[in-house]
Amino acid sequence: MENLTNILTIKDLLNRHGFSFSKALGQNFLINPSVCPRMAEFCGASQGVGVIEVGPGFGVLTHELCKRADKVVSIELDKRLMTVLAETMAEHENFKVINEDILKIDLHKLIEDEFQGMRVVVCANLPYYITSPVIMKLLEEKLPIEAITVMVQKEAAQRLCAKVGTRESSAITVAVNYYSEPQLLFHVSSGSFMPAPKVDSAVIRLDILENPRVQLKNEKLFFRIIKSAFGQRRKTLSNSLSSGLSLPKGDVINALEIAGVPANYRAEQLTMQQLADIANAIAQITE
Repeated sequence: MENLTNILTIKDLLNRHGFSFSKALGQNFLINPSVCPRMAEFCGASQGVGVIEVGPGFGVLTHELCKRADKVVSIELDKRLMTVLAETMAEHENFKVINEDILKIDLHKLIEDEFQGMRVVVCANLPYYITSPVIMKLLEEKLPIEAITVMVQKEAAQRLCAKVGTRESSAITVAVNYYSEPQLLFHVSSGSFMPAPKVDSAVIRLDILENPRVQLKNEKLFFRIIKSAFGQRRKTLSNSLSSGLSLPKGDVINALEIAGVPANYRAEQLTMQQLADIANAIAQITE
């Protein structure tokens, strides 16, 4: 079905299906016709590629993905959209929708069942309220995927793509950089959506690394350290890690000395390698 970004087409679908936008689900559907073709191209949708989409809405991005990829499987939480998508995506035999919660679904099984023999990418216009949980699920589960291309709130995009060791960096910046190579692709104004959100958006791509960026003795400890350090980012490392990890301050200072990091540094000053060195030093002391 063409013209899915046309306001009259959208209003007709709304009326015929008795559909209303859900603020709770963060539903803002694209009406800018130039955005989705660009996203579909940037995400790598092409022959031999299968795409996992999160939150297809009325199918405007889905339509562009189906035109390019071998298969598209969309995961949609809102069961009200099942009948809408059955109409808007009727022409695409390579489309499948699953009425599930992306945060609960077994993605390893989905990929095994749906995309055998294909390279797999993720592409989505993510609701702002679940941006971080979805991205972290996709990264932490170490799925056999090549890249994640998503539209998120502009501020979130800047944080996700920030350089580790700068004031803009955060715990999720470190996590994203640990698993992937992030890049900010282009901005999308709030007027590109219906209803229009109060903030602008941006499209980012995370290219999954074959191996994590740094070598760790204990990955779980590494992420506990990141959470502690950035959770109390105004504190010095000796204080934030001591309280966050429930370790004697002397042990933390000792670990920082082993890692060659000054005890009065703060989380935002640390490179990825320094964070890894601290984690490995604490593992050495405590295990």
